[in-house]
Amino acid sequence: MAGKKEYYVIIIGAGPAGLTAAIYCGRSGLRTLIVEKTVEGGQILKADIVENYPGFPEGISGFDLMGKMKAQAEKFGAEFVNEEVIKLIAHSSKLIAVNSIGGSKYFSKAVIIATGANPKELGIKGEAELTGRGVSYCATCDGPLFKNKEVIVIGGGDAAVGEAVYLARFAKKVSIVHRRDRLRAAEVLQDRFLKNEKGQVIWDSTAIEVLGTDRVSGLKIKNLKTGREEMIPGQGVFIYVGLKPNSDFLKEGPKLDEKGFIITNEDMQTSIPGIFACGDIRKNALKQVVVACSEGAQAAFSCLRYLENAH
Repeated sequence: MAGKKEYYVIIIGAGPAGLTAAIYCGRSGLRTLIVEKTVEGGQILKADIVENYPGFPEGISGFDLMGKMKAQAEKFGAEFVNEEVIKLIAHSSKLIAVNSIGGSKYFSKAVIIATGANPKELGIKGEAELTGRGVSYCATCDGPLFKNKEVIVIGGGDAAVGEAVYLARFAKKVSIVHRRDRLRAAEVLQDRFLKNEKGQVIWDSTAIEVLGTDRVSGLKIKNLKTGREEMIPGQGVFIYVGLKPNSDFLKEGPKLDEKGFIITNEDMQTSIPGIFACGDIRKNALKQVVVACSEGAQAAFSCLRYLENAH
């Protein structure tokens, strides 16, 4: 393809899904551009250690794992730019324009969206400072690190209670802090947690500060009915107040579900031909690095097949 800003594939997002897609696209000989608004790596960069990614039995930091993935993508010719995408435009000529917030415009025959999703934060003191040091948004990722320790889960929906049940496999004690007087999770999840001798629920309370210096040491909470504040000891705080997909720029793009996640088929194809999606931005059941990588590979394969058929 002619033109400095024309590519066969543009990948939006450089987390595990986007980097894997870039590896597969680049290795297939496609001129590939990755557009990432911040730092390559995504949410996993916050993880001190990743123990459940295959091939690293001793664990690896999220920073090191993503560094290896980026280097591998670059090895196969992927180009990177740090810009924020604000719009996709599908042209009748089969070209898809990617507009960035800085005014740049890139063209390609296909696009893979891998912009991920961010956990909704509480915004309380100590939360940001201790993220990755006891504050977590993923029990499946970090639960085994808290074996025989006391942990606190904030939330009352399916995700919070389900992950609290999972944490009880490892932790010595699991406390759920919930702002209401009843949980919102499915009855079967509530039963599993409430019947577990390791579990307790602290009702009508909200978190106001994560305690600790280098590591989490506890949580300060406030009872919404009495106004009383107290400290709960614990070495881990797991926050489950929802996920926000990074799909605001897709108002005129592929079909989204009611929460803003992209709907695809099993081939990662969206509702618009030539636009694919993978990883945490996609409507799927499990938000994990290994799943994102798998979907990135599938998206790249489907993209290649699409390009071959388009000629």
